[in-house]
Amino acid sequence: MASTVVLISGANRGIGKGLLALYLAKPNHVVIAANRDPSHASSKALSDLPKGEGSSLIVVKVDATSPTDALEAVKSLEKDHEVDHLDIVIANAGVCYTWPKVSEVTIEDLQGHFVPNVHGLLFLYQATLPLLRKSSNGKWITIGSCSAWLTNQLDMANAAYAPSKVVAHWLTKAIHREEPTLVAFPIDPGWVQTDLGNTGAHAFGFESAPLKVEDVVAGIDKIVSVATREEHGGKLIQWDGAVLPW
Repeated sequence: MASTVVLISGANRGIGKGLLALYLAKPNHVVIAANRDPSHASSKALSDLPKGEGSSLIVVKVDATSPTDALEAVKSLEKDHEVDHLDIVIANAGVCYTWPKVSEVTIEDLQGHFVPNVHGLLFLYQATLPLLRKSSNGKWITIGSCSAWLTNQLDMANAAYAPSKVVAHWLTKAIHREEPTLVAFPIDPGWVQTDLGNTGAHAFGFESAPLKVEDVVAGIDKIVSVATREEHGGKLIQWDGAVLPW
């Protein structure tokens, strides 16, 4: 049986690690963990995750702020690991570290979020697109955010991270338009109990984010496994399958 090849960015913690563990536990999957420091303990620990029959793990260096890391990683996948296509790419890497009002946000903080969250998405997409096109059913998934809602904008200060996710949503919808052979859409994972999610919860006076990683990644997997251009492409999908207004 041919293996399903999945690449996940930001795969050494949070939602990315949860998705990595889920796919790696399936049979006949090649799961590529892209993260900024493969030598870090959190990255090395990924090799200890349970693997399904016929499944394997590849770790590659992709710093979302680097214009060249994703391209170099793809070259390495082709040359060193004989990866000749990608079936699923999940753009998960991102940062969120401050929650200012529009009247208070600095250009430095906007840049600090846009470089990894927007530029990093573009670097990864442009590098992986040739291999996605070689899949019989290529899927590009952006891990989006409820902070990027426009129709029902959340009543909270978030003028650095949220705009970066709005752009990520826009770019993903544009990918759907531009690439008729791909299934491309953003998934809103909700407010998840990750380092990023809990840091945000603490900033707003909550003990923790409300959603568990294992529940959210199971929901994401369920959506991705059945996703089609007609039902999902170019739409904003919530982790539980609901189609959301932009």
